[in-house]
Parts: sequence; C-alpha cells; structure tokens
Amino acid sequence: MAKGARNRGAKIYRENAVESIERTNGEWLVHTKNGDIRAEHIVNAAGTWCREVGLMMGVDLPVVPMLHQYIITDRIEKFAQLDTEMPFIRDPDESWYLRQEREGVIIGPYERNGQPWSIDGVPAEFGMELLPPDLEKIEDIAVQCMQRVPAAAEGGIKNIVNGPITFTPDANPLIGPAFGLTNAWVLTGSSMGVMEGGGAGKFLSEWMVAGEPPADALAIDSRRFGGFADRSYRVDKAVECFAAQFGIHYPYEERPAAREKKTTPIYERLKALGAVYGVAYGWERPNWFSSDREPNESTLSFQRCNWFESVAEECKAVSERVAMADLSVFSKFMVSGSQATKFVSELGANIAPKKIGDIVLIHALTPSGGVASEFSVTRLGNDKYYLASAAAAERHDEDLLRKRAQKYDEVRIVNVSGERAVLGLMGPKAGALLSSVCEIDFSQAAFPWLTCQQFSLGGVPVIALRVSYVGESGWELHHDMDRQVELFDLLWEAGQRFEVGLYGAFAMNALRLEKGYRAWGSDFTTERTPLESGVGHFVKVMDRLFVGKEIMIRRQQQNDHWQMQLIELDDNDEDPFYAHTVIQNQTAIGLVTSGSFGHRVGKPLALAYFSERPDDSPLSVLVLGKTVGARILKKVPYDPCNHLPRV
Repeated sequence: MAKGARNRGAKIYRENAVESIERTNGEWLVHTKNGDIRAEHIVNAAGTWCREVGLMMGVDLPVVPMLHQYIITDRIEKFAQLDTEMPFIRDPDESWYLRQEREGVIIGPYERNGQPWSIDGVPAEFGMELLPPDLEKIEDIAVQCMQRVPAAAEGGIKNIVNGPITFTPDANPLIGPAFGLTNAWVLTGSSMGVMEGGGAGKFLSEWMVAGEPPADALAIDSRRFGGFADRSYRVDKAVECFAAQFGIHYPYEERPAAREKKTTPIYERLKALGAVYGVAYGWERPNWFSSDREPNESTLSFQRCNWFESVAEECKAVSERVAMADLSVFSKFMVSGSQATKFVSELGANIAPKKIGDIVLIHALTPSGGVASEFSVTRLGNDKYYLASAAAAERHDEDLLRKRAQKYDEVRIVNVSGERAVLGLMGPKAGALLSSVCEIDFSQAAFPWLTCQQFSLGGVPVIALRVSYVGESGWELHHDMDRQVELFDLLWEAGQRFEVGLYGAFAMNALRLEKGYRAWGSDFTTERTPLESGVGHFVKVMDRLFVGKEIMIRRQQQNDHWQMQLIELDDNDEDPFYAHTVIQNQTAIGLVTSGSFGHRVGKPLALAYFSERPDDSPLSVLVLGKTVGARILKKVPYDPCNHLPRV
C-alpha cells in the first residue's frame, strides 16, 4: 500500500513526531521534529494517539484505548488437517471469538469489565510494543471457548497478545469532517483495526473529493457526539461497548452507562410521573410513560415489549384529549443579519418563509441531491430566523450552516440548543388548554396552521409554533431552558380539567407514521433525494439556486430512481422497525426504513424505499424471518385530508 501511494506521488515520513498543529493563512501548518509540513487538508488517522493529535487540531475526540488480549495456540492437528480454513466463530453469550491461525487458532475474549488504558494521554515513548499478558483476566472466557470447541484445548499456548485498541462510546469509528474546523478530517476510533482500514480509507477519501459521503454516514460521522462526551462518559461507554462487543442488540435498545449527562429542568417531575427515559445526543428524553408511575424499564425484544399498552394510552390521550411532551432535544439555531433572508432562501429545496410568523420545512441537500439535513424554519423578523432540526444532528447541522454561510458577509448563526427548551402540547383540546391560561386567540382563524406567535404564558416568554408531528392540532412552545419548570407546572395544573396526559418518543413515532411523516436519519438520508423520499411538495425549483438542485432533478428523470411508500402490514404481533426486506414475486424490491404499530388505525405501518416499481402482485415484508403480507397505501390512513391539525 505504501509503495502504491509513493508511486502516485505521496510522501511518507516515518518516525517523525508531530509536535503541534496550527491553522494559518488558510492552510494547515504541521510542526514535526524534522520540520514543518504545509497542507490544504489534514487527516487525523493517528489511531491510539488520535486524542493527542485531535487536541493539537482543536477537536476533542471521545476515544479510549481499551486493552484487548488474545491467545495464539501452537499447532493443533485437527485444524492442521482441514482442507479449507475453518469459519470464524463468535459466541455472543460467552463473549469470545475463535478463528484459525495457520495450524492453530486464535481465541479472543472480551471481558465484561474491560480495562481502559492511558485514558488521559498515551505515553510519548509508546510505539508498537505490547503489554505484559494478564491471563487471569481472560482465563474463564478462554476455558468456556475450549469447552465449546474442544479441539481448541489441544494446543499449547504459543503467545498471548495484550495491547490497546481504540473504542468510541458506541464502538463505531469516527470518520468525516472534524467539527468546527476547515479542511480537517478524522479517520480513527476503529475497534476492529485493519479489518475496517481499507473500506474506511476509501470512504473518507471519496468524501473529501466529492464534498459528501459516498453512502449514509450517520452511524460513523465524527460529529455524532457533542460536549457531553467528557472523560467519564467516554470511559464508561468504552467499557460498556467492550463488554457488549459480541452482544445481541435489539431495536429501541437503551444502554445504561454514562446516563443523565444532559437533563432538562423537568426531568425529575416527568420521572415521578412515570417517564421511562432514553437518550438522544446525550439528552435524557422520555421514551414512554409507565401507567403505574413506578420505576420501570423497557424490556428488550424483537417483538412487542412491555411498553406497547402504555404507548397505546399515550396515543389515545393525544388523539382524544391533550397531551404534553418534552421536545427540548431539538437542535436549535438563530440565524440573523441583513443577508439572512438570502441565506435561508438558498439553504435548501424549499423557499424561505415569506412573512414574519410563517413556518416552512427546508431540506438542505448534498451536492448529489440527497437530503443532508432537515430544518423547520420560522421567520421571527425581517432579518431573523429560528431553525430547529434533529437532536443527533446538532454538530452536523451547525457545520453545514456555518459552511454555507461563508459566502455571505452579513449572516450570524448562533447555536441555542442548550439554552432553549420546548414543550409540545398536542391534541384537540390543546387550544382550549392554552386559552385557559392566556388571552391569546388560538383558533385557526387567529392562529393558523404553520404560523408562529410570541407571547407570555404565566410570565414565561414563549415562541409558539403551530406545528404538529403527530397529526393533531397542537403547538410547540419554545422558551428559555431555565423557565421550563414554571411553564410545565402552569400547563400541568391547568390541564387537569382537560385530562391532560403525557407522551414520549415511542408514541410520537407511532403517531407520525400514521401520517406518513418522514424522519431524518432513517427515512431521510444522504442517499435519497427529497423527490425519491416522497416529499416533493417541499421542493420548489423554479427560478431558484440551491446545492444539489440539478442532480436531484436529473436523478428523478432516470428510470432507476427509488421511491418511498407508506405500507400497511398484516397484524401478526411482530411489528416492523427497520431494515426489513420488501418482497414481490419472490424478488427483493424494497427496504423498510422505519416502522411501528399505529394505535389510532389499529395496524402495523412502515415507510419503505422501493428500488423497483411494484406491480399489482401481492407484497410481503420479511419480519423476523416471517413473511408478512403488506399493501402500499395510496393515502395516509389517519386524517388523509389533514383537517385535524387545523382545528
């Protein structure tokens, strides 16, 4: 590989320690012990030393070296006599892997209580050395492996390898732009090492050249962790991931390590009311509410879990009465300046809000027309806009906004995600509840759908957005984080006469699917255009320029473009979630991106991309190995005329 790189003009400097890195005159200056190197782009592929190099660059990478040991055996006759190499074996319950190594085997245990190493800095003198073996820590797992594969016990121990491997908080590598920096990239954090090396290098190089990832990068994007990933977080999560390296992972899984890093002021109140929390970008967010108000946990299963009936009740409260949700996890940005309107107008596929108080949905595209980000955009003034997007996209979206604002001299972007909280108030009685504590007219005539007004509720200033992700009449109440308790208590007390309820993320997912609403990160990805995603009504191309426009149109004109459809499945007590194959005429023609049971319509629902145009033949979805009948819905099953949000 090195020879091939040199043959193509690359220069490789070995044993040349980096001492510092600075950004000067629009380029990077890397100071090494043997001199300075100037570069337009730099890539941090420093492996075990990535944190040290990252701090020189100006980025804090949440990576921890974990010590991993494996045993290499001497010759084992039964393996030596095999005609073909034995398949790689993993045992998720006992946490080991075994693979053939020439005429012996390698046994690789992953302890339940892994050992972090050099958390605060790898010693400068450390090179490719190994650490002394500690057989006692892995002996019990190795014995279990030998009991499962008796032949593995027939060879003596040839060597025990003990060395550090890097772990991120979710065990996925960090690949992509370094947050907040220009022409700086990250390619590190791989717990699988050389196994991922070739593909990771190819992925990043294509990203650097094209200005966008070659495939959806959400799971590996180097900006998926924020400032919450401090020392204790990265250590606790690395130990947790190490132990679960070969574990079985379930949909809706919430891991317990390093919790409560970011909580809203009403966290304890909601917990006392039965909230069972999950995590979104470090924020504690209610997933569902236990009806008995006792401390509870979500069961882990590929089938219906213990929260199914509770979520049904939450959906009922939203659709028949009124219910509240803590939606504070949104990423939130203020955009202002004399060129703010021009900036927002060119941000994505939709036009900017025309009037003060208007709200639109804008999809910012990649150069090849895929959906990079989704923003709700509210016009607060002539030159002031309020943008909200997905929680997990905070650093990704801040980078995108700042990069695209570079060509405007008079645009100011402020990330207010941690300063602003949001309460959702949804349901047919939401307007009546608000009217009981405020003199504002909340009727459709005075406060239309997709508009915003600013006023006070019980002395708490709010930006009230009449929007709803659940298909009912409702408002998002954006307010200062430190006033959230006051606002919640006011609405909760006043809401008792309206039988106010609470709802969490699981109910919201079910409710939005009944309306066919897409979600960023699952249904919207960089791989598919908004036209393929079925949201062409948010695309305005006439007399406009925006990134990705021409290629988006060209892709739609080709016969091989994909299309998203909402489908209904037969009820078999095993609801869809994601990554299920859609089959027609014994051929895979689609893939489910999100799913849930729709409690208002009484059917399992899913959104799926189709790579081929389905005909009139029966459709089915492969769910947990079972073929489940399915149908494409020509219209959304709940309130297809979209009347209810305007009531």
